[in-house]
Amino acid sequence: MRLSELLSKAPSVISAQVEGFLDDRPLAWGKHKKIKVGKIFHNFHCRGCGDVRTFESGEELYCLGLGAEQISIDATLRCMVCKASVEAWFLVSADENISGRAPEVRVDRYAENLRDRADRIGAVDGPFADLVKRAQLAYECGLGAGAVIYLRKIFEKITWEVADLVGVETKKPNGNPRPFAAVLKEVNDQRMIIPQRFSSDGYHLFSELSGIIHGDSSETEALEKFKPCLQLVLGVVEEVSRDNKVAKAIEDLGWNVDVINAIAEKEDAA
Repeated sequence: MRLSELLSKAPSVISAQVEGFLDDRPLAWGKHKKIKVGKIFHNFHCRGCGDVRTFESGEELYCLGLGAEQISIDATLRCMVCKASVEAWFLVSADENISGRAPEVRVDRYAENLRDRADRIGAVDGPFADLVKRAQLAYECGLGAGAVIYLRKIFEKITWEVADLVGVETKKPNGNPRPFAAVLKEVNDQRMIIPQRFSSDGYHLFSELSGIIHGDSSETEALEKFKPCLQLVLGVVEEVSRDNKVAKAIEDLGWNVDVINAIAEKEDAA
């Protein structure tokens, strides 16, 4: 395998043996070297094309020596159709000398600067897209608790917004915030923002996120919990989005909501 094939799989951190790319000579710390390891290919949703496109690097890449077992690689990738360009950065590591003839390496860190030219495939859209993106970037940089902070912010924000929409009080008479658990329960009772599979204990998710943030979990545990927590938080976002879309469809059709609710209650009673 050539190094470019492994870089094209980022952010995967799998290890693989690759063809030597440093001519069996250690690259001193802080020194740059031009390497020919093949082109890097990444698929993104290109905003210029309005579709999924393959972005490719040039034939030559530049790496920076970080020690006997690590190098840093910066690459510019451009859309193969409209030529819009984005940047990517890779931290490549080996357990032994990375300058060997066939080193086993992995991508320890991967970051990208897509600017306003491209989006990751499957990226979340809508009002929480930026927070989800920040959470994902923090996770990929190894910041477990930092990534989870963004997830809790999404959960809080969407709960407060729905509370305001349905008229649930978020503050006490003295102006202080009400306990989040109480607000969440009232909101969910009225609007069902928590997916049904864990709606009976929706506060458990908030407690899990808060525990990670406040140090109840190590950074390793936080990173392990990030993806399942992300899916649950996105489940809440999708539930609210689905509810809003249904409400809008009913409004556009001019249906009588009270009549629909009455029919639903009769069906439940039956």
